[in-house]
Amino acid sequence: GYMARAAFVMDRLLCRFGLPGHAFVPLLSSHACALPGILGTKLIPDPRDRLTTILVAPFMSCSARLPVYVLLTSLLFAGRPMMAAVVFTGCYLLGASAAMASAWLARRTILPGRSSPMVLELPSYKRPSLQTALFNAYHQGRDFLSKAGTLIIGISVVMWWLSAYPQAAPPQEAEVLRTEAAALVQTAPEEAARLQAEADYLSAKHSQSRSFAGRLGRTVQPAFAPLGFDWQLTMGVLTSFLAREIFVSTMAVLTVGDEAADVEDRGVIERIRRARRDDGSLLFTPSVAASLLVFFVLAMQCLPTLALTGRQTGSFKWAWLQFGYMSTVAYVFALATYHGLHLLGVS
Repeated sequence: GYMARAAFVMDRLLCRFGLPGHAFVPLLSSHACALPGILGTKLIPDPRDRLTTILVAPFMSCSARLPVYVLLTSLLFAGRPMMAAVVFTGCYLLGASAAMASAWLARRTILPGRSSPMVLELPSYKRPSLQTALFNAYHQGRDFLSKAGTLIIGISVVMWWLSAYPQAAPPQEAEVLRTEAAALVQTAPEEAARLQAEADYLSAKHSQSRSFAGRLGRTVQPAFAPLGFDWQLTMGVLTSFLAREIFVSTMAVLTVGDEAADVEDRGVIERIRRARRDDGSLLFTPSVAASLLVFFVLAMQCLPTLALTGRQTGSFKWAWLQFGYMSTVAYVFALATYHGLHLLGVS
């Protein structure tokens, strides 16, 4: 009986943004995943209230965003866990604020009208069943591993293939470095190892830039250049449309070969932190990481949610409106974040 009472208590607050108290449980569920949140809107009696809730539910930070939040906050605040925790919490607040502001805007433009009065029968309190909770947790966990896990592995394999082929001959500069390293193996082994590592790095970047992934990323990259994204980040954004958490595995694949010998075994986050662009500059500067974080908080990077919106509303025009609006909001706020930090002297 707690959820029904929580919805009743939240009715007065949500009505200020054009939503009924019935929307509280679907929006709360969307923090786990937008799919059950959207499905839960069936309990909202008024069609306009229901449609508004469906359109803003994906703004709530779902569990698929968590790996991206962890990665980017770790890059932004390495060695400062308290600041990382504050920004991590801020991502949830930003998403919820965007949802409320968008609901308020929708009820005054495309879906005008007041939210319907809330009439709700409060059920009696019942003790939760541990057996039911464990049963649901087991089956939902199994479904995630069989569906989302399979998708992540599959996309990672595809991204590896796209970034590895077609194979290109190593650049002349790398061959010269390898020749110099071979000549110094006996007399200066440390210098030889350094030259060999530099040659491997040049070969890896040269091969990736001429791979299928490199070509696709460079084709689309100009659209994301104002946000500070290079072709590698652009590929990460594109692949994450299938599932947001794929961004991390995509970056792990694309940055293979970027690490120096002394950081090779320090983990994925350290390798991504040391990743570099084609011009040799760091890939994840503070302004770029912050811009990317804001983008992922606000963007509609979820194909299943887009499809479900179309089915639940009975028209895919609402799904495309949702996608276009959220993408525009994410782009504008990410752009403002990137250039705002530059104006403040944070590169």
